[in-house]
Amino acid sequence: MKLRCAVIEDFQSVATSVVDWSPVTDDVDIVTFTEHLATVDEAATALDGFDIVVTLRERVPFPAELFARLPRLRLLVASGMRNSVIDFDAARRHGVEVCGTASSSTPPVELTWALLLGLARGIVPEADALRTGGPWQSTLGADLHGRTLGLLGLGKIGARVAQVGLAFGMDVVAWSQNLTKERTDEVGVGLAASKEDLLDSSDFVSVHLALGERTRGLIGAAELARMRPTAYLINTSRAAIVDTDALLAALDAGTIAGAATDVFDVEPLPADDRVRTAPRLLATPHLGYVSRANYETYYGQAVENIRAFLDGQPLRRLG
Repeated sequence: MKLRCAVIEDFQSVATSVVDWSPVTDDVDIVTFTEHLATVDEAATALDGFDIVVTLRERVPFPAELFARLPRLRLLVASGMRNSVIDFDAARRHGVEVCGTASSSTPPVELTWALLLGLARGIVPEADALRTGGPWQSTLGADLHGRTLGLLGLGKIGARVAQVGLAFGMDVVAWSQNLTKERTDEVGVGLAASKEDLLDSSDFVSVHLALGERTRGLIGAAELARMRPTAYLINTSRAAIVDTDALLAALDAGTIAGAATDVFDVEPLPADDRVRTAPRLLATPHLGYVSRANYETYYGQAVENIRAFLDGQPLRRLG
């Protein structure tokens, strides 16, 4: 009898077409799910009877309760090599192997710049006005050349965002709690004396930090109040790093020029969420990792992981 594999969160219905699944289809039946599994109950009901689950990023948590309700589950494949919503101890207790895949930093870097440029030049309101017979030229674009780009975080993604900023002729500075001058010199950017100094001096602030106890709520009302009224905030990292209520209040009051975000406290974003109608906010539905090349990696390596598991030699183990 074939094993059953669920591929969840396949919103674009592309999981089985962007790569070749034939290396496993003689042994495994593949079933895709295009709707979000929002609760443990929904996930337990949908995934009951499956031996393998392929999950996308950190959309669906796998707590101990869910593992307990999926007695047939033996392999969980997660995209990326880090996952904060899987209970790895529970997976081990229930005999579930957890494996990951590679993930490129290129797509989030590119999306960061798409959002920053969209904000700076009013792309969305200008395009909407053109298509609907609205005013011809209703915004005044913000320049990049000679302006200051402040990066919260200078890791793999932040450093690549910095290189683009330098190419635009921007003054780039960075800060994080453990950032050193050696690292900023290596990237070719300035080291801000403090988080407050970075917020005070930047025309654009972009978040590129991992979410943890030290970064949760790092940007709140006090931090937003330090930003210039002509400054913009961009977050393609994790929603919880920026206090959403404080950001919405700043946008409502016009104390900053605008913001862009690709990440949200609840995903998919509820239909009635205030974020959907906030002024001066450019929001995209967590597209940071969503690119053809990344999906080819995610699902291609998921196939490799399944084949290796079936052959008794699991690859890319997590936890």
